[in-house]
Amino acid sequence: MTTIEHWIDGALTSAGSTRTAPVHDPATGRRQAEVLLAEPSDVDTAVAVAGKAFESWSNSSLTQRTRVLFAFRELLVRHEDELARLVSSEHGKVVDDARGEIVRGREVVEYACGIADALKGGFSDQVSRDVDVHSFRQPLGVVAGITPFNFPVMVPSWMHPIAIATGNTFVLKPSERDPSASNFVARLYAEAGLPDGVFNVVHGDKVAVDAILDHPGIAAVSFVGSTPIAKYVHERATAAGKRVQALGGAKNHAVVLPDADLEFAANHLTAAAFGSAGQRCMAISIGVAVGDAADGLVEVLERKAREVKVGPGADPASDMGPVVTQAARERVLAAVDSAAAQGATVVVDGRSLTVEGHEDGFFVGPSLLDNLTTEMDAYREEIFGPVLGIVRVDTVDEAIALINANPYGNGTAIFTGSGEAARRFQREVKVGMIGVNVPIPVPMSYYSFGGWKDSLIGDSPIHGPEGVRFYTRAKVVTTRWPHTEAGFNFPTSS
Repeated sequence: MTTIEHWIDGALTSAGSTRTAPVHDPATGRRQAEVLLAEPSDVDTAVAVAGKAFESWSNSSLTQRTRVLFAFRELLVRHEDELARLVSSEHGKVVDDARGEIVRGREVVEYACGIADALKGGFSDQVSRDVDVHSFRQPLGVVAGITPFNFPVMVPSWMHPIAIATGNTFVLKPSERDPSASNFVARLYAEAGLPDGVFNVVHGDKVAVDAILDHPGIAAVSFVGSTPIAKYVHERATAAGKRVQALGGAKNHAVVLPDADLEFAANHLTAAAFGSAGQRCMAISIGVAVGDAADGLVEVLERKAREVKVGPGADPASDMGPVVTQAARERVLAAVDSAAAQGATVVVDGRSLTVEGHEDGFFVGPSLLDNLTTEMDAYREEIFGPVLGIVRVDTVDEAIALINANPYGNGTAIFTGSGEAARRFQREVKVGMIGVNVPIPVPMSYYSFGGWKDSLIGDSPIHGPEGVRFYTRAKVVTTRWPHTEAGFNFPTSS
C-alpha cells in the first residue's frame, strides 16, 4: 500500500515518523493509502530547513519571487485536471467542484504575482528641517499553515502564496484525510523554481499541530477549521508569542424575501447547500423564508433536492459525491434523526440513500428540513453535510435578528429584488461576508476572507491585503543628513 510521505527540503522523506493513518476513497470506503504522522522531531527538521532557506529567500528580489509565482500559476493551470482528480479521489467531491477550488486558490497566486504593489512603503519628505521619514515591510521568518480537509488546495493556497511572495518560508500541515494534494503542490513549486526548503509539507495529527503551535522557530500560524479548535490554536499559539490567523466554523443563513424569484433562489440554495456534500465553511445550511415566500420556496427546493444526482466524484454524471469519512456520514444521519425527533418536517430524507456498486461508500443524500426552530440541534450545531434547514419568519426584521443572534458570523445572503431591503440587510446584519442574490459570497483574492463572532478568533482575516499585513511587519525610518553640527534637541515638526 502507498505511504504518503512528508515533503521537506525539496524532497519526499519519512523523516522520523513511524505512525500512520489511513487515507480512504470515500466513494468505495476502501483504504487506498497510508499517510505518515509526524513526530515533534519531524516538525523540528522542517522548521530548521525552512529557517535556513529564509536566510536567502528573504533577501531575494521581488522579481525573483514573482517570477517563481508566475511559473507556479502556469503549472496549476497545466495540471488542473490531474490535481482535481487527485482531490476528488481522497475528498470525495465531484471533479468539477475540485476544479473550482483550484481556480479559487489560483486567484490568490495571481494576486501574489503582483505583490510588489502591495508591499510598497510610504515616504514623507521634510517632516522636520532636513528630516525625511519612510516605511517598508519585511517578512516574519518561518510561518506555518494548518488546514482542513474540505478544501485541500484552495485553503492552503489562501496562505502560502502570499507568505512566500512576501519573503517568508512555509511549513504546511494539511489534513491527514486528504494529504496528497499538498505534496502535488510542493512538486509544482519545485518545478517552478522555488528553492528547496521554502515550502515544506509535514503530515500529521494533533502531535504535529501542537509541535507547530509551540515551536519557537515559527513566527506565525494560519489556521482554518472548527471554532473549538480555532480557539485552541489561537490561545496556544499566542501564548507562545506567535501571530495567529484562526478561522472557525459557520452556520450560514440565506434569507429569501417574498419578492425574490423563487426558482432562481432555490436553484442557488440547492447548489450552496448540497455542493461538495455541504462540506464547505461557506455552505448555506439554513434558509430563512420570510412571510409568503415559505411555502413556494419549500416546494421548489424539494423538487430540486430530489433532482440532485449523488454518485462517485469521478463520475461526470454526479452532482454530489460522498462525505469524507464514515464518521462524517454518521454525524449527518444523526443530525437528521435529531431534527425529526425534535419536531422538524423531513421534506426530503437522504438517510437511506445507497449508490449502486458503491454500497460501502460514505454516501448520504440531500436532506431538506422544514419548520426548523432555533432550539433544535440541527439549527444550533454545524452539521457540515448535505442538510438544508428552513426556518420560517414573518418579516425581514425577524430574519436579521435571527442571524444576529446566532453565535457564528461567517457568511450570509439575501435573495430579493429590492435594493432598499438589500442595503438595509447588508448594513444591519452582523456577518463578515454578505451576498446579495449570491449564495456563497467568497471574496475575490484582492479582498480578505474572514467572518465575525465565533467564525473568526482574533482579528486577522486571510489572504488579500490583510494577508500581506499578517505575513509582514513594518519598519519606519527617520533620516537626517545634516549640514551642520548636531545638537541635543529632540526632532520636531518645526
